[in-house]
Amino acid sequence: MRVLRRTLGTLLVLGAAVSCATSPGGDARPGDERPAVLAPYEQLLPAPASARAEGPGYAVGAGTVIRTGASGAEEVRRVGELLAQQLRGPSGLPLPVVDGADGDGIRLRLDGAAEGVGAEGYRLESGPGGVMLTARTPAGLFHAGQTLRQLLPVAGPGTVPGGEITDAPRFAYRGAMLDIARHHFTAEQVRRYVDQLAQYKVNTLHLHLTDDQGWRIAIDSWPRLAEYGGGSEVGGGPGGYWTKDQYRDLVAYAAERYVDVVPEIDMPGHVNAALASYAELNCDGKARERYTGIKVGFSSLCVGKERTYEFIDEVLGELAELTPGRYLHIGGDEALSTPAADYAAFMDRAQEVVGRHGKTVVAWHQLATARPAPGAVLQYWGHDRTPAAEKSAVATAAKAGHPLILSPADRLYLDMKYDLTTKRGLAWAGFVPVRRAYDWNPGTYLAAAGVPESAVLGVEAPLWTETIATRSDLEFMAFPRVLGLAELGWSPGPRNWTEYRQRVAAQGPRLEAQDITYYRAPDVPWP
Repeated sequence: MRVLRRTLGTLLVLGAAVSCATSPGGDARPGDERPAVLAPYEQLLPAPASARAEGPGYAVGAGTVIRTGASGAEEVRRVGELLAQQLRGPSGLPLPVVDGADGDGIRLRLDGAAEGVGAEGYRLESGPGGVMLTARTPAGLFHAGQTLRQLLPVAGPGTVPGGEITDAPRFAYRGAMLDIARHHFTAEQVRRYVDQLAQYKVNTLHLHLTDDQGWRIAIDSWPRLAEYGGGSEVGGGPGGYWTKDQYRDLVAYAAERYVDVVPEIDMPGHVNAALASYAELNCDGKARERYTGIKVGFSSLCVGKERTYEFIDEVLGELAELTPGRYLHIGGDEALSTPAADYAAFMDRAQEVVGRHGKTVVAWHQLATARPAPGAVLQYWGHDRTPAAEKSAVATAAKAGHPLILSPADRLYLDMKYDLTTKRGLAWAGFVPVRRAYDWNPGTYLAAAGVPESAVLGVEAPLWTETIATRSDLEFMAFPRVLGLAELGWSPGPRNWTEYRQRVAAQGPRLEAQDITYYRAPDVPWP
């Protein structure tokens, strides 16, 4: 998935990249022009479904309070407290949170009959007497608060412009994936990424917890998975793993920001860390050496051993108990060392295990070549050069009722290089500049293969870490492309690159204020 056809992809993009680079004479590159001056409602990202600026606004000052409604519902209070925390630092204001609906200030209100907002949307109304945030659910109120943050200055007190927003997401699933198996990232580093994603209304974090190079989650019934299998990473570093408490805390932290965590244990391939930890998982009974390279497709669980299925039952059972969300991801990609019949038989049993533990299967789209269980979700990572037969299998699964998460590698893989000059990342799917990551339509992406928009559950931007080892690396590859993911998932469209790049530029000062490392794309008119 990540590395196949890498050489071919690199050769295909080299010529185009050279032609787009700055000329020896120093000619200006696209985006060198000054950014347009956008009104606050025009700067919002993701773009809301409907926004109207009208009349005077509300000045947020020393006397401003956040009101959480007459009922004082506990979850609404938590949303209000988190919003106050997010606003206090930039504004320098106290912003106390109080119960009660009457009076000036920023008011949070639940209304189960609110129109045009759905389960995650909201209405924001601003005028001289205050700002009213209305939603059907606390998640909607949280998203309203993230929009409010963008309507205020990056630093200091300010005025929320007068007007009204009515907003709701296009897709239910708006995700980002982080591979902590190739290189280990701490739970604290991942919490920071959760904050960055949630402020742009991304609602899912998919964690790739295991691979050939490392096992990153403690499993009580198989302790050597983490203790030994977690002690390596790409390039021979020390690796590491998360305790169960660290994972629980991360899941709870994300949930407070209305981000669901989807854990992935990749199988039957991408399992060398497990095979190195336990000899009994190998067909020959001999433990493998730990692996620190980046090749794929060489490892496989022993499909014919009953002990293999005891292993996956115990591992997935413990992970299901730790994860309140509905999904467990079981990988299923690049099982090149597992014969097709064995692969299908294995995935039958693995899917049954997931269901028995009360979860819904998510797998990479190779599951379409086997027998997806009823309700299983397929994650498509193909690209422009994916064979038609492979797309056809995915379309057949979609027509049979299997929802699709779209993660096309040449659009949404955040580990693909921006261009020829990018130091980190890979290029097997081609270069992915900011415009390419944004300028496509998930609803029609697989229409030619026969996939209707109704089959698309949502979109996800994976970040694989073969070459990504630090927080700065992660952020540089994610931003600003992950902003395009956020808009593709939330906003109804249509897409307009000329307008979008101005809004991306407007986010630059906010990213800098949060100390987020980002790529200053040459075709974005940064301030």
